[in-house]
Amino acid sequence: MNQGEPNQLDANQPELRVLIVDDSALYRQAITAALRDVAGVQIVGTAKDGQEAIEKIASLQPDVLTLDVEMPVMNGIETLREMNRKRFSARAIMVSSLTEAGAKVTLDALYEGAFDFIAKPSGGLFETRAILQAALIEKFDAFRSHQSTAGISKNQSRSAIAQPTTGLGSDAAHCCQMVVIGTSTGGPKALRFVLPRFDADFPVPIVVVQHMPPDYTGMMARRMDEECNLPVVEVTKRQVIERGAIYLAQGGKHLKLKSTAAGIVGHLTEDAPENSCRPAVDYTLRSAVDVTDGQVLAVIMTGMGKDGLSGCQRLKDCGGTVYTQDAESSAVYGMPKAVVDAGLSDRQLPLGKIAAAVTRHVHRNQSVSRSSKLSDIQNRKQENR
Repeated sequence: MNQGEPNQLDANQPELRVLIVDDSALYRQAITAALRDVAGVQIVGTAKDGQEAIEKIASLQPDVLTLDVEMPVMNGIETLREMNRKRFSARAIMVSSLTEAGAKVTLDALYEGAFDFIAKPSGGLFETRAILQAALIEKFDAFRSHQSTAGISKNQSRSAIAQPTTGLGSDAAHCCQMVVIGTSTGGPKALRFVLPRFDADFPVPIVVVQHMPPDYTGMMARRMDEECNLPVVEVTKRQVIERGAIYLAQGGKHLKLKSTAAGIVGHLTEDAPENSCRPAVDYTLRSAVDVTDGQVLAVIMTGMGKDGLSGCQRLKDCGGTVYTQDAESSAVYGMPKAVVDAGLSDRQLPLGKIAAAVTRHVHRNQSVSRSSKLSDIQNRKQENR
């Protein structure tokens, strides 16, 4: 987005058709006011509940909805399910209250295919309008990015996989001590697909950085723990990072990994945001590289922006391996694209193949590590004879 014009979308693109759905007349007015002066946005209508929204989607053909979560007649979740049933192409940006209950329902909405969400701000009308405008423009910009990459063909994606990568790392066998997954927009739904596919005997820790506010990461960890073979833990304090578990960075904090006498330990910090994010993938990935001497597999999945790029560069310089989610299966092909364009991705994978590819890589390289250690022992025995 052009930072010099915070209320503009790309003027070279067709106008984005927006339907505003909220049971509160005040909030419908607030969102309308926030978007009225935004170039590149056309408000095609409003609806007071999901049932009215479904009727208007069919007639008005919006590109995107701002969709309230809690509404009478048909709530946001039910609306998304009906949109899926009717195969509407419009995507939804949820507008929800930042509460524990709001977090649960919003997470359900993301699992049902909502494009993204924003929290309803509190405060005066002018402040609310400014916050809504900034947040919605950011999401609309990401949606436009999604639209521009959605048409990439399978042949293009496959040809990109075959291109050589830069840096010292490769998918060649070497020891792997940790998997770090970074994601943002579209991440909750993607993670819900990938994480349950890791078996209970997975031999190394999996550290996940998902851009989300605090209440949402806690709720997500609890939901994922119920669905995964591996225990899923939100890191909320000093945490020993052990094999056979999934660790989710807490929203609003950075997750830093350190080597201690007890092993690798995760610490939360309030260091400055990176890439406008906290937690940031780059921040955690750099520390993972440091504590493992680069023996990390990084997986950069769907999300807008370029968080993870500099961390992947550091990892590759230290001999590590990077996988990225492909364009076709990404909700927003931003974070993976930044890594691919820099020549740092060893493999570009559709969502359905990520868990299996990661598992093969880790198990293969665990075997190589054990074989290497055995060879070293045998060589030392030969030298001592």
